[in-house]
Amino acid sequence: MLNQRILSMAIACFFSSGLFAQSEVPLTTLSEVTISNQDNRTPEGWCQLRDELVKTESVDSKQMEQTNASNVLEAVDNRPGVSVQTECSVCNARNITLNNLPGRFTTLLVDGIPLYSSVSSAYGLDGISVDGLERIDIARGAGTSLTAPEALAGTVNLITKRPKVAETIIRGQVGSYDDFRSGVYLGQPLAGGALSVSLDRRTQNAVDGVGYGISQSAGFERNNLGVAYFIDKLAGFRWQGRFDVLQEDRGGGPLGKDYAAIKANTSGNPFNFSAGPNGSPIANGWVKADGSGNAYYTSGLAGLAQIIRTERQQAMIQGERKLTDGSLRIAAAIAHNYQDSFYGGDALYAGNQGQSYLSASYQFSLQDNLVTVGTDYRGEDLRSEGTSLTTGQRNLGIDNYSYRSQGAFLQLYRAFLGGDLETNTSVRADAHNVFGTIFSPRFNALYHHNQAYNSRFSVGRGFRAPTSFFEQEHGILADSKIVRTINKAETSDNASYALSYASDRLSWVASLNYNKIYDMARLTPGLDDGNGGTYTLFDAAPDPVTIKGIDWVATYKWTSAISTTFGVEHFDYDFTPGALKFARPNDRAYLLVDYDRANWDVMGRLTWTGPQDLAKFYDYGTTQQYNLDGTPKRNTSPDFVVVDLRAAYQWSKTYAGFVGVNNVFDYQQSQVDSYLWADAAGNLDVTHIWGPNLGRQIYAGIKISL
Repeated sequence: MLNQRILSMAIACFFSSGLFAQSEVPLTTLSEVTISNQDNRTPEGWCQLRDELVKTESVDSKQMEQTNASNVLEAVDNRPGVSVQTECSVCNARNITLNNLPGRFTTLLVDGIPLYSSVSSAYGLDGISVDGLERIDIARGAGTSLTAPEALAGTVNLITKRPKVAETIIRGQVGSYDDFRSGVYLGQPLAGGALSVSLDRRTQNAVDGVGYGISQSAGFERNNLGVAYFIDKLAGFRWQGRFDVLQEDRGGGPLGKDYAAIKANTSGNPFNFSAGPNGSPIANGWVKADGSGNAYYTSGLAGLAQIIRTERQQAMIQGERKLTDGSLRIAAAIAHNYQDSFYGGDALYAGNQGQSYLSASYQFSLQDNLVTVGTDYRGEDLRSEGTSLTTGQRNLGIDNYSYRSQGAFLQLYRAFLGGDLETNTSVRADAHNVFGTIFSPRFNALYHHNQAYNSRFSVGRGFRAPTSFFEQEHGILADSKIVRTINKAETSDNASYALSYASDRLSWVASLNYNKIYDMARLTPGLDDGNGGTYTLFDAAPDPVTIKGIDWVATYKWTSAISTTFGVEHFDYDFTPGALKFARPNDRAYLLVDYDRANWDVMGRLTWTGPQDLAKFYDYGTTQQYNLDGTPKRNTSPDFVVVDLRAAYQWSKTYAGFVGVNNVFDYQQSQVDSYLWADAAGNLDVTHIWGPNLGRQIYAGIKISL
């Protein structure tokens, strides 16, 4: 188990050795091979593809600023094939879904290094600031990166910006719900290198949109520190590296930030359950749908409180140098993630996770092939303790695990037909301490039809070592043990095809995606152990989950100042009810209008979300969900539209101001269909989610560039 002391020692070693650095040409993930001599123009906006074999969509710094993104989730949300899914309406745990697969199947990379897991992603992604990033690269599909085979849905890669000129950027923002953001970015080129530092702080109050007294959007306080070093030559290597510290306190359920007072209030009913659509006929409880009367709430503010503190420290380095006729690349990373949680109706929980990563690869030419061979090592540990507040059961380490994986990989790149056809074929083998040896093959091809059209085809397999993390199922702490019968890693077979077109004014990309997940892990708590107690079963779903999708996005540049982007997507789902835990639409449509001229930069964005099959996704056949008045929850959600607007004006080279409105028409799920639900016996839950949890948000700010 990696602890804070080990992390501190490692960080000290990194600093003393001077290895935190980045080369002038950023080091990239190993699966990205670019040898093309073609005029492969990349589309703009949402259509923007990297000039690589693997279809890689990029979100650049301009797009991040236009959408007023403060973290990685806000930066990538509302794009064809990419969305952010909320997995709890009270604590607002959120994940990035690619091709509508579960968020735990998306791997976050930092400069190509995988250092996040399902544990650290539960609340950690909200805290990752976009300050100091050059771009975010998104690759959809299993096995899209040789260094991240566990990315069953794909990867989101954060690329650190290297300062080209000395700059200081100061940013401040205020907005609805007492939203406040401040940030400073410092960039300084140095002789033979560069240095950057970013600081970011953001706070926001919890929001109740209908009068329950229960938040539908959690309040939070987030602080970030990021330091990146860039050294062009040391011991023959070009180095890049960074160190990050993230801290967040969030509180959902009762409104307010006096968390000590909330935790101490454990009796009575401070809420109004009669508010909102299909509200209860009584304010202090709700109707039992089985006809046995009413259920009364008596647990005070604490009973519905979810208060989570997250702390994370991470450090990583990587270097590249010429060696004989090839190129040697090495990388190392270490992280510690701590979660201290109060779930008033469920449990007290604290988890410590440590992760470590080492990698070495060598790339060289062999006849007509470019060959990459390498090896890597990953360590991932979780140590936890918790107490069930419903049964009093105390569990020390019920969801503990220690994973060790040693991998070896081989990739061959080759061009055919005079360079019109480029291919790479790869395979990696991982020796996992729990799930044995796992092979992950992949084939990618890029065909240049002409200067305007390109086709990309990929087929491959990836795997993920499943975890029994408490956040995936709060009921495990009420049980005496977890019985693990799962003996296979989750695996995904993926195939995709993309056709892209780019001209001076029009750019578009059409994509087909196929994903089939085998042995999807599941947790079933509360099973009778035959001795008067209960246990949680950790096993694999017997049937695979298949998701097929098609999306198309196009950008047209009307003038040098005005462009319009339009996108549509359609997905089909084949799964046993209950296997996919949260609702997803079959269809979405997107519209973006961008005006950028002289001192003005104006953006308007519309996102339409189609109906969602709530009965299937929330498995009404096993557990029918009811409104607080005892009526059944709707089987299908309505479609809805969300509109965002932002305008920025550059007063001078130094000063710029901006204003914006998110969710202009104030569409909130809670004003149509409550996120609260109860089963027939009157047991309350907070995970009926299909629409926006935050209403209209107005903001204004200033940006100072020195």
